[in-house]
Amino acid sequence: MADRAELRLAELAERWELPGEAPQQLRRILALVEAEPTSITTVRDPAQGVDVHVADSLAGLAVSELRSAVNVADLGAGGGFPGLALAVALPGATVTLVESVGKKTDFLRRTADAVGLRNVEVVTARAEGWAEGLGAQDVVTARALAPLNVLAEYAAPLLEEGGRLVAWKGRRDPSEERDGLHAAEVLGLEPLDPIPAETFPGADDRHLYVYLKVRETPARFPRREGMARKRPLQPSGGA
Repeated sequence: MADRAELRLAELAERWELPGEAPQQLRRILALVEAEPTSITTVRDPAQGVDVHVADSLAGLAVSELRSAVNVADLGAGGGFPGLALAVALPGATVTLVESVGKKTDFLRRTADAVGLRNVEVVTARAEGWAEGLGAQDVVTARALAPLNVLAEYAAPLLEEGGRLVAWKGRRDPSEERDGLHAAEVLGLEPLDPIPAETFPGADDRHLYVYLKVRETPARFPRREGMARKRPLQPSGGA
């Protein structure tokens, strides 16, 4: 791995006060991403991945409730970010990686084992189909997965009251925010102020969207798989 990536991992570990073994674990994850033959991500070079994957993932630690969470579910876990990076950063939390594509969950299991992440659980399922997670998560995370109103619908049934959805997004979109607000009102969530994400120089206006679960989600949620995207909750009269 390039010297720059090594130095960058050390900087990130200091910035976010990570456990002592975190740089080595994150370095190993990046190496496994680079070597993986299946298409889990388009960014494989560790020199790029240290920013695009790791720094971006760790930016979520700006949400204090994520830092103190006991049960975290990462939806659409894909190539392992932010989920694997958060598992490294939060060894006291159980981090469940929820991903519907089998080749990706195979990679996630192999990588967690190789890195020694005993706090990781991997579930091959869509968010709407993960019945065991309902009402049991302190924090649900999602990165590059879906619009805010869809993410709110995925996350709300999984969160306990007082829990939070933390979603990684780029430049703020007023239309998407309005749809997210409507969905939140339906689902028992309250949107908090978006947080500018501290990622890396040149990152394009990254933000963290945080939704607090303030009341019970209606019993009709989760809807059957695929409905959150097919008929998203919208002020114009969506489901």
